[in-house]
Amino acid sequence: MQSFAMLLKSFADDFDYAQRLLVSFRKFNADSLHLYCVVPPADMARFAAFSGADVTVLSESELGEYLVDHPVHGMRAGYINQEIVKLAFWELELTENYFCVDSDAEFIRPFYRSDFMVDENTPYTVLVEDNELKVEPRYYREYWQQRELELRHIQELVGLDTKVVRTCHGHQIFSARVLRSFKTEFLDPQSWSYADALEASPYEFTWYNMWLQKSQIIEIHQREPLVKVFHNESQHLEYIMRGVTTADIARGYLAVVVNSNYSRGLGVVRAEASKPELLAQYLSYGEVSKVVSGKLRDTFSRRLGRTN
Repeated sequence: MQSFAMLLKSFADDFDYAQRLLVSFRKFNADSLHLYCVVPPADMARFAAFSGADVTVLSESELGEYLVDHPVHGMRAGYINQEIVKLAFWELELTENYFCVDSDAEFIRPFYRSDFMVDENTPYTVLVEDNELKVEPRYYREYWQQRELELRHIQELVGLDTKVVRTCHGHQIFSARVLRSFKTEFLDPQSWSYADALEASPYEFTWYNMWLQKSQIIEIHQREPLVKVFHNESQHLEYIMRGVTTADIARGYLAVVVNSNYSRGLGVVRAEASKPELLAQYLSYGEVSKVVSGKLRDTFSRRLGRTN
């Protein structure tokens, strides 16, 4: 069994995103880390092209005993099954620790084992309060309030007595020791499956994070998120308009995600795209022209002011 690897859960509709991810994975994989790509049986032939010395493509049917064929917590079976695969992957005994990476992620700088692991056996744990999202009006209105209720419900269920909600949206390093404990000490005693836990609250990363904080089964070495996620177009546009480049983002993060839940209509957005290219994906040509013209007028006015 490996000590560390990466896990990508994907499917046919995300193939183009996954392909972009794999290109960046192979470009920046400085320590020759291994990636397991898990897909539905019907998608195996298409994803087989990813296979290589550094990538193994597996069918989710290997965890079929846990998968569902009906909605859970009002969410479609496919969405819930990708959460179940992440929680149950340790049972395949392929790796003791694994970094869950999304299809719509793109690595933007060299990454090393030491970015994810404290030592040979202990992973870092991504835990944040996300207060910068809490204060954003749109995010608070559309996501935060219901999400906080769901996360606090998990806290209550595992018996974690704290006023502070610390978790992550994704891109966590999962420990098999923690997940084994979660299954044998929390799920099994009440005859729950992974799907039952997600029916109670559909946040797989928070189930892991809250159980770890409750059980302390491994020592917690806290890290901030390793991946910069743009949750909505406003967040992405803000970076674009401020002139924050991929090189700037790479000083703080290993990868970037332009969330495909909102950006799917834009196509696969490249991290290295120029500012005009990125703006053009959000705005009409007329709107881009107005933005550029306004920028030129501002620049001209500033320069004129300096010469007077």
